[in-house]
Amino acid sequence: MIDQEKIKEAVKLLLEGIGEDTGREGLLETPDRIARMYGEIFSGMEEDAGEHLSKVFTVENNEMVLEKDIVFYSMCEHHMMPFYGKAHVAYIPDGRVVGLSKLARTVEVYARRLQIQERMTGQIADAIMKELSPQGVMVVLEAEHMCMTMRGVKKPGSSTLSMAARGIFDKNTDLQNRFWQMLRLSP
Repeated sequence: MIDQEKIKEAVKLLLEGIGEDTGREGLLETPDRIARMYGEIFSGMEEDAGEHLSKVFTVENNEMVLEKDIVFYSMCEHHMMPFYGKAHVAYIPDGRVVGLSKLARTVEVYARRLQIQERMTGQIADAIMKELSPQGVMVVLEAEHMCMTMRGVKKPGSSTLSMAARGIFDKNTDLQNRFWQMLRLSP
């Protein structure tokens, strides 16, 4: 459970720590704004991806389903700075599919936590495997990390790709290549 009061206190201490005047007009409501913002951007801490993936439909066709370019925003657990990008999620059904919006909601559940991209990629794939029992899942995240672009090494525009392959995607390079080919197609 997100504790709004603790966040407000922490923000006041942070502002004081950097030498700001917490009584200054522009900062008076900042602790409250940040507490509400954190409630929103960390809402995935209290969500279960299984809830979004529980509504399934029976299908006879077990061809690959790919939902690409799912925009996400997350927060790096190392620096508490944003990383953001696109998720591409594919799975091969085993007689059951889920509504397409549910794949995007699953991405959101894991993005709205303190995260590292590599873990998030695996969590999305594992949740889909667990809840849908498909033949296989492949998830690719591509993201820009603010901890690399505005501090430290300062390399704006660089992106990080991470991939998780489960089930029949794991060792089947032909299937993985088909995924990459579908990903390159125009929307």
